[in-house]
Amino acid sequence: MSIADFALPYVRAISPYQPGKPVTELAREMNIPLERIVKLASNENPLGTSPRVQAAVAAALSGVARYPDQYELIDKLATRSGVAAGQVVLGNGSNDVLEMVARVFLAPGRSAVFSQYAFAVYPLATQASGAESIQVPALDYGHDLAEMLAAIRPDTRVVWIANPNNPTGNFLPYADIRAFLENVPADVLVVLDEAYNDYLPPAARVDMAAWIAEFPNLVVCRTLSKIYGLAGLRIGYALAAPAVVDLLNRVRQPFNVNNLALVAAMAALDDEDFLQASYELNRTGMADIVNALGRLGLQHIPSGGNFVAFRVRDAAVVNQKLLAEGVIVRPIAGYGLPDWLRVTIGTAQENARFIEALERVLAGAQ
Repeated sequence: MSIADFALPYVRAISPYQPGKPVTELAREMNIPLERIVKLASNENPLGTSPRVQAAVAAALSGVARYPDQYELIDKLATRSGVAAGQVVLGNGSNDVLEMVARVFLAPGRSAVFSQYAFAVYPLATQASGAESIQVPALDYGHDLAEMLAAIRPDTRVVWIANPNNPTGNFLPYADIRAFLENVPADVLVVLDEAYNDYLPPAARVDMAAWIAEFPNLVVCRTLSKIYGLAGLRIGYALAAPAVVDLLNRVRQPFNVNNLALVAAMAALDDEDFLQASYELNRTGMADIVNALGRLGLQHIPSGGNFVAFRVRDAAVVNQKLLAEGVIVRPIAGYGLPDWLRVTIGTAQENARFIEALERVLAGAQ
């Protein structure tokens, strides 16, 4: 008998999160030069990181011997969001905040509701807490809020919602979310994950922070990993009622966000030019890829994020052939979508490489 056999059974049953394949791994596996590899698998910003962020990080290197102070960034986020500083909690990526929520509100004998095809961390965080997962069948690959509301039980303490959703890209109109919040029991926490909302057209965005006063059971999660280009520094945050933030801070690891991430976030939030360039690049790149998928006769799911999921026959085989071409996309069979792949929107050159490789692979399969 192994010592591992004495671990909590619901932890032993977890299937670990599978990240997108790194370029270095593909280079080793297939002996492809790094410069020939295009990674469009992990929804990273193809423009990289803002020069202002790079300068701020370089200037902060001399201070890494000191423990971090989160005050300035919390104050900035609170001011930008129109909430009090006591309504902001920082995370080592937004995943960290999701884990905090699970630690505070979920446990054996409790349950959480989420949608089929929703972000993989929701069932992982739920299972790691020992709570029961209630997965609601998707509606057109997205959240069915009416059925999710009906699925709430007396022991339900959390509802997870991603908007736009990853990996499918579906976007829920905010009027639908408001109607949902108006009907959710007050003792159920609704976690709205807005990791990709910066890619929505400005007219489609709503200031969810303003809703927290009306719905104190609402938690709004955001990240700087996507459009802000800080995926490697791992920083996200949540906005919530003061009582909720107080509880999250009780389980938050001390100094969970490092010095370089803090200064990078401060600089990134102020670089409007970089944000606009990232938004425009995504908008034009999305159109190019969607048009190509249509030309190839491939079904896709309309996306509000910086990626698009598309359906292809023999998706696993197509993925392997794309890898041989030096193009990394994301298989999403683990989400219950074995016939689908997800591609991140890249630069114009990266998108062209993907389209050309996909055309060759599909032509060879016919």
